Amino acid sequence: MAAADALFAASSSPHSVSMDDIAAAAGVGKGTLFRRFGDRAGLIAAVITSRLEPLQRTVREVQEATGSAPRQRVLALLDTSLTFKIENRNLMAAAEDAGLSSPYQAEHYGWWHETLRAALDRVPGVHDPDFTAHALLATIRADLVAHLIDEQRMSPEGLRSALAAHVDNVLGG
Repeated sequence: MAAADALFAASSSPHSVSMDDIAAAAGVGKGTLFRRFGDRAGLIAAVITSRLEPLQRTVREVQEATGSAPRQRVLALLDTSLTFKIENRNLMAAAEDAGLSSPYQAEHYGWWHETLRAALDRVPGVHDPDFTAHALLATIRADLVAHLIDEQRMSPEGLRSALAAHVDNVLGG
């Protein structure tokens, strides 16, 4: 997994990283990767899971311990997810392109959605926290993040600021 993680981080495009490349970098045969992970999507999911586990622990601790206002919790969750996607945009784009029938079926998406929905439950005036969580997460899809930063040259700080303003608008701030 470390070899795949390093290759995705260093690549100019998630499409340029093949199972052959990963096997060579890891010093194993391609068959070993397929036996261990099933396919490219399985390998990518495992890499994402390993990168997200410490982040998810931190998010849980902060959400449980924070005395911040509900709106601030929502923004903090989205900003954390956005920052992760900015820092790992090739890996996240590869996950969205890895052949899953829907990005919404990914385990990490389910976790982010449920965590955000629970935070939105506490925000006064949010009529449908489930839909609102999906809609807000759509604004930080990996392909959109990559497009805005890599194609439109939006700075990460500008994107984070735009997200904060959007969340404020959606939540009636």
